[in-house]
Parts: sequence; C-alpha cells; structure tokens
Amino acid sequence: MKISRLMMAVSCLSLVAGAALAEPNLKLNDKGYFEAPGLNVTVFADIYPDGHQTGVTVIQHGVRVAANGDLRLEPSPGQWSPMPAGDGKPVVDAATNSVSQVLHYPDETKNRKGFNPIDYPDLNFSYHVRVTPLEGNAFRVSVDLDKPLPSTWEGKVGFNFELFPTDLFGKSWLMDQQSGIFPRQANGGMENDHGQTITAPLAEGKSLTVAPESPLQRMTIRSQTGELELIDGRGNFNNGWYIVREITKPGATKDAITWTITPNVDPDWRYTPVVQVSQVGYRPEQAKTIVIEQDKRDTQADPLVLYRMTANGREEVARYTPKPWGQFLRYNYLTADLSAVKDPGMYELEYRGDATGVFRISDDVYDRHVWQPTLEYFLPVQMCHMLVKEKYRTWHGLDHEDDVRMAPINFNHFDGYLQGGSTLTKYQPGEHVPGLNAGGWHDAGDYDLRVESQMGTVWLLAKMVEEFGLNYDATTIDEAKKVTEIHQPDGQNDALQQIEHGLLSVLGGYKALGRTYRGIIEPTLEQYTLLGDISTQTDNLDYDPALKPGERTARTSSIPDDRYVFTEDNPNRELTTAAQLATAARVLTPTNPKMAADALAAARDLYDKAYDRATDLQAKVFVLSELAQTTHDSAVMKRLIGLKPEIVAHIDQTGTVLASAMPLIRDKAFKHDVGEAVKTWQAKLTDEATKTPYGVPYVPYIWGAGWDIQRFGVDQYFVHKAWPQYTPDTLQMEALNFVLGVHPGENTESFASGVGAKSATTAYGANRADWSYIPGGVISGTALIRPDLPELKKWPYFWQQTEYVMGGGETNYMFLVLAAAQKH
Repeated sequence: MKISRLMMAVSCLSLVAGAALAEPNLKLNDKGYFEAPGLNVTVFADIYPDGHQTGVTVIQHGVRVAANGDLRLEPSPGQWSPMPAGDGKPVVDAATNSVSQVLHYPDETKNRKGFNPIDYPDLNFSYHVRVTPLEGNAFRVSVDLDKPLPSTWEGKVGFNFELFPTDLFGKSWLMDQQSGIFPRQANGGMENDHGQTITAPLAEGKSLTVAPESPLQRMTIRSQTGELELIDGRGNFNNGWYIVREITKPGATKDAITWTITPNVDPDWRYTPVVQVSQVGYRPEQAKTIVIEQDKRDTQADPLVLYRMTANGREEVARYTPKPWGQFLRYNYLTADLSAVKDPGMYELEYRGDATGVFRISDDVYDRHVWQPTLEYFLPVQMCHMLVKEKYRTWHGLDHEDDVRMAPINFNHFDGYLQGGSTLTKYQPGEHVPGLNAGGWHDAGDYDLRVESQMGTVWLLAKMVEEFGLNYDATTIDEAKKVTEIHQPDGQNDALQQIEHGLLSVLGGYKALGRTYRGIIEPTLEQYTLLGDISTQTDNLDYDPALKPGERTARTSSIPDDRYVFTEDNPNRELTTAAQLATAARVLTPTNPKMAADALAAARDLYDKAYDRATDLQAKVFVLSELAQTTHDSAVMKRLIGLKPEIVAHIDQTGTVLASAMPLIRDKAFKHDVGEAVKTWQAKLTDEATKTPYGVPYVPYIWGAGWDIQRFGVDQYFVHKAWPQYTPDTLQMEALNFVLGVHPGENTESFASGVGAKSATTAYGANRADWSYIPGGVISGTALIRPDLPELKKWPYFWQQTEYVMGGGETNYMFLVLAAAQKH
C-alpha cells in the first residue's frame, strides 16, 4: 500500500513536471503578437504582401527571418500576382492563446482596378489561418478552408512561407535525408508548375531544418498534412525569396494545412546596443545628440567613450554617461549630448566594446563628398534621352529616341496611370506625339517620367541656385549630341543644365499637347521590369502600324514598344507645376532667357486655366507665391493676401509654400496673423519631435520615412528663414542627421549612397540586379515591420526600403546638406 501511494505520488509529480515542461514560451503581448526572449511571431500584423511583409512572420533574435506565411495561387508569386484580402483585423484570443485571420480571394479592391490593378482568376474562396504556441518555442500554423476548393484548382493552391535570402546565402539546409546549401543565385534546372516556369525544388520532404549550423538562425518546419517543397523563388522573379510550400489536400476543409515551426532560441539573448551617429559628422557649433538603442529589458547606461584619431592611433577624449530617454517602438533608448565637442578632427565612439564608424567634426564637414554625388553622379545617370558615360564606364546608352505614343483611352496602367475617356489633346490613342524624345530623368526604380517627379526635381534645383548660389561644374551635358560625360567639366553650371534638361521634357510635352502630361511610361510589364541598360527597353524607332511584322526603315519599325504618354485634367497638379515653372523661369532668365520665357508663359497659362477650378489650398498658395516672386504682379499679390483666413486656418499646409514670398508682403495685418499661426504650429511640431529619440516627428507607416523627413527638413528651412523668431533650426538639422545615420534599427548606414563612413551600397536603382548602387541616390530608408520592428535589410529589391526616387528624395537631401553648409 505504501509502495503504491509512493508510486502514485511520484507519478503525480512526473505529470506536474511534464505539464511544466510543456508550457509554451511564446506569450501574447499587449501589441497583439507572440513574444518570448529572442523570438517574436506576428500574424497578419502587416498589410503589404507584395512587399513580402504580412502573413505569419518570424522575428528570430531581433531579425525578421521569414514572412508572408499564407495561401497563394502560385508556387512563386511576383509583385503583380493575386494576393488575398483580409476580412477585418486579426483576432487575438487570449483565452486560447491564439491569433487567427480570415481571408478570401479575390481582393476586389485590386481585381482589375485600383492604383496597381491585378488580374485575378475566376476563383472565389475564403479561409482561416490560425497560429497557436506549443511546447517551448514551437508554434502551430493551421489553415482551414470554408469549403473545398474547386477540382480544377486542386494541386495549385498552397501555403507559402518565405525565407529571407541574404542571411541564408552559404548556409545549409536539411530536408529529411537530403541536404544542401542555399545558393547565392538561382540555379536550374527549370520546370513548369501549372503554367509557371520556376526552378526545380531544391528538395521535397516532411521536415525542413534551416541553417542547422547557426544557433541564432536554426529553424525546423514540419508538416502534419503533406509534403513540403523548398523552392528558390528567384528563378522566375529576381526579387523572390526562398519559399517553403505545401499544396492543400484535395477536398480538404478543416486542417487543409498544418505545420509545426520550431525556431531555435537562445533564452539569454539580448539585442546588441546600437550607437546611432551621423556617418558624415558635424559642424563644431552644431548640436550633436547621439542615440543608443538597446534591448527593452536593458536599461543599463554604460560609459560612452569618445576617441579622437591621431597619427599614433586613437586617443580617448571624453566619457559620457548616457541619459535614459525611454521606450520607442520595440527598444529602450538612451541619449548623449556631444555638443560641447568642437575641436576639428576625426572621431569614433565606443560603447560596451563596440565602436562606431569614424566621423568628422569640422567647419567644412558638408563642403565636399556629401551633396556633390547627387549632382555629379545620380542626376546624370538618371538622365533620359541621353548616352551617359563616365571615363571607361558607360552607365547607359542613348535611350527612347522613339518617344512617345498617346495612351489608349479608358486604360488603367499597371503602375498607377489612368487615361480617361479622352486624350484631352488633338492626338488619337496610339498616335505618335512629337517633341517628347528629349530631356527628363528616369524615375529611379522603374524608368517612368511623372510630371511631379520632373518638376519637383527642377524646382528644388532652382531653389538651390536661388538660395545658396549653387554653381558647380563636374559634368559635360551636350543636349545637341545627347551625350553626358561624368567628371568632364564643360564650363557650365551643372545645376542649371539639369534644370534645362528637366524642362526640355515638360515644356516639350506642353508645346506638343497644349497641356502638361501626366507621365510617360513603358506599355508592357516586360519592359517595365527591365533590369539592365535602359537603352534596350525599346528599339529607338518610331512604331509604324502600316509596316508588316519584322519590317523596319531607318526611323520606323513594326514593333509597338514606344512608351505611352498619359494626360489628365487635374487643376491642382497643374497649379503646382505652374508654381515650379515660375521658379525655374526666374532662375534661368540670366543664362537662358528663351527657355525662361517659355517656362513663365506656360506657368501663366496653367494658372489662368486651372486656378478657379482648383480645390487644393496649398497648390493655390504655392502658385501665387512663386508667380509673385517672379512677376511682382500686384493682382497676384492681392489674390494671395485675400486668402489670409484660409492660410491662417491651415498654416501647416500653407506656411511652407508661402514662406519665400513673405519679404514681398507689406500688409501688416496679414504678417501679424500669419506669424501668430506659425508660432502655434511650430510649437506643436517642436512638441511632436520630443516624442521620438530622434528630434523629428516620426510616425512610420510602411515605406521608409527618410524621404518624408527630408522634405520636412526642407520645409523647416523655409519656415525658419521667414519666421526665425518662432522656428528653431534644430528640426531641420535633426532631419539631416536622421538621413545620415541617426535613425532606428541596427543598420545605421547613411541613406545617401556613397556618402559617409557607411552608406547604402545595395540599393533599388537601375543597377539593383548587380547588388550595386548609384552615388548620390537616396533610399527611402528604415521601414516599419508592423507593429514595432524598424528594418533596413541588405536587399536590393525592397522598394519600400532601398529604392531611389526622383522629385524630392535626391534633391531634398541635397538641399538639406547645402543649407547645413551655409551655417558659418
């Protein structure tokens, strides 16, 4: 009896111990995702599947290693592949310790309509994806279909789970009894999978272990319902990831897919502190706030050591005790103020044994190697209708001599262009429009010429000439021969030449069309996704529909590859364009009076036709301000002053575009009332800037916020110049520091490629397939992986993180640096 009781007690203790061992480590946190030390699992917390950014997502030791876990109609989807739509937000169920999402095909907001229309097949179904933690760090993913898939779709719909490639290059994988290495590039053989040509699976089996040799990356995926395939998604799309896929069982509803995923986790892991400093440096009198980003459980402030570089190595200059700032996103932050350090030299910071890159403190820190790459590399490389060379290198050949044809009516282009029921011109759909095979810049990732990107670049260059006397010559630009030669001066101001180049396109379109174009873009997706020399996108010969297939003449061909030009009736955009043309006109008057006169005439014409129909107050104030500065027209000034009630009520929209015109205004009541509005507005901005460790208002959405923060900094420059009594210059300078390295996340590189000790040299530009960069291009920067992970990966295909852009991203940066360089 005693033995039996003893055995029962031992048995009960064993059951209790077993129950304790079975307790999941992953717990739901207050942000609605699963968390354990060193591991996070989010479930449809994000909203960007075509950017590899939603579904079931694993963040392992602070790094997003896998994402987009969801049902897909293709083994390796691309950017324009059908994606599901979620039915509301994920359901977080604390009682069952699970998170689930209801989804359905098709997404009716994108099915052949919307900004980026997608062609969905005739397939309608809904389903649930549920994630539930298991013992230790494991979790279950289960997919339930509301009803069986049609028989014609059996074997086609599967659960895809994407593994981020860069961190796996050269690492190994194990699949049952098979093994291999994750290849640096996609390798054949090739096979056809239900109409999609992909690389043959690397392996098939029940259980996959990823990176078994790496404790911080190891993860095992096991299927309870079928066979796993490991696919290299780059075989059909350059920007694909590695994909783990399982086909849904025929006729299945409940548990159509069930996986167990077990990431390996070091329970003692802590996020390594990151010291965020400008990769370029600081002027002596400049505020120098250093930000330290730590694990949220790590509140210890250790010494921050400043070293100065000498001929004998580094020598210690000072030690600082960082001050606690608090929690932001998922991290704990500390700051240190180095403003008292004014001695010129090269410096380095060290924290807990890890050193930053070197940075300068000098009065001329912004005078060379900082803004120049944008003007001497990036803008020339982006020039359309030109052969662009740099010594031994050809950046691209002469392109698009066949521009352009009028876009079809009622046409919704796949990249957001929409032609209405009329061409709004004398040209018929498909008809060649002359005068548009000159000037302009390719938008950085996809080669199109949007009017706002063209005129945005023109305007900012003109303002730099006007504000800072920008005069720099490192490039030959020969518009007659259509040749650009980088690092070959021609005795002319590159900034003015680039302004003229942009106007050749916009004014050329205006003269031909009798209005501004909406944009110019390639007609087919195959052309749009070109990675390589842009001169190969078309045959440079005008399309002649009268020619037979394969026929060509010296200037025409039978190939309809010429780009489309789109038009629109948009009085708000027309007023913005008119304002920018007016600015360019006054800047070009001394050197190119003919083009200046053409620009001003177009600005006046647009203003006359669009003003009374426009609804955008900012566009109205903008055009009145710039026309007033160019023409000193009393009627324009009177109209501007008459908008005082609206300007004051919406000063956050109007203040930045009004600022430059304030010296012309003599109305005391106007100046007083607007000034009081600016005072209140700037106080609010200053308060918002204190809500982040970075000294600027920062509310990330999906894309990296770098471009928005640069534009904010430029706006602050103009507001500070007009109302210095109400506007600190710190917001403007912190915006520049953010771009140059003081931004969230472990990747502290400068967003400006080729600028600073560490910069974005893997970027989404025209040469992204080469894992390369264009100096002076400025990426969008650190993105937000919802709800709280800042991320900037080494990956050239993330447009939301590493894309270059025209119309502000590059020239706002250049403007901010030139503004900082003026502070003598």
